[in-house]
Amino acid sequence: MANELILIVEDNEMSRKLVRDVLTVKGYTIVEAETGEEGVRLAQERRPGLVLMDIRLPGIDGIQALGRLRAEVATRAIPVMAMTASVMSGDRQRVLDAGFDAFQSKPIKIKDFVAAVEQLLERHRS
Repeated sequence: MANELILIVEDNEMSRKLVRDVLTVKGYTIVEAETGEEGVRLAQERRPGLVLMDIRLPGIDGIQALGRLRAEVATRAIPVMAMTASVMSGDRQRVLDAGFDAFQSKPIKIKDFVAAVEQLLERHRS
């Protein structure tokens, strides 16, 4: 469902811009953070329908930020998709084991990425 709020937690401006541009064209409202701490704060304040979280971030990393979101009643149920350029065989499983709802490798393939976002939002709604 378009017009849903999505939080992008990504320190790389080019990656953030690409994701923002792709999702705004699809009608989503975007809020952005460059650090894990800022992402956690914005998730608590804005309660997005989905968080897209880079794993390698300045300050706390994406896995630590996810832990903070899952520890709070208000943000525990927000679906969080990991987005990372780390695609070694064990990385995907390590990320999913940490409690992320989905995994997206970078650079993103736009059609697959949009489908994954829509699927995660839909799954969370039902």
